[in-house]
This record gives sequence, structure tokens and C-alpha cells, in this order.
Amino acid sequence: MKSLLTALLILGLASAGLKAADSPAATYPLSTCVVSGEGLNDMGAPIDYVYKQEGKPDRLVKFCCKQCTGKFKKDPVKYLSKLDAAEAAAAKK
Repeated sequence: MKSLLTALLILGLASAGLKAADSPAATYPLSTCVVSGEGLNDMGAPIDYVYKQEGKPDRLVKFCCKQCTGKFKKDPVKYLSKLDAAEAAAAKK
């Protein structure tokens, strides 16, 4: 019984690792905040925000602080264009 539980635990951890590597966070193209330009870790852990737009897939956007989240919400198109450009540059590599 112990070996079965161990095998299930290992299998669970292995599959969790695969999912994490395939997540948008693992492939985020920027190391800076789309609003301020500051490093994502300059003010502590980055703030992850999921931008939802009807008819389009959800998008992960990372900020250096909570204040930048508010600025993003006022004009998301402006900041998403920066993210789009970084994603396009990363796809060319």
C-alpha cells in the first residue's frame, strides 16, 4: 500500500510539473512591468493579473506593484500592445 501511495504521489508531482511548465507564466515574455518599466521583482513579488476580454482568450499580465494594475485597467489597449510586441519578438527567436 505504501509503494502505491508513493507511486501516486510521484506521478502527481510529475504531472503538476508538466502543467506548470506549459502555463502562460512559464513563457511570460517580459521581465519588466508593462506600465512602469520597472523590473517585475523590484518591489517584491510581481502581481499577476488575468485580463479577460469577451471573445478572446484570457491573458496573463504581470505588474511590479498594485498601483500599476489600476493604471493598466484605465487603458489596457495601450499596455497590451507592449505585451504583444514582446510576444512577437519572443516568437521570432
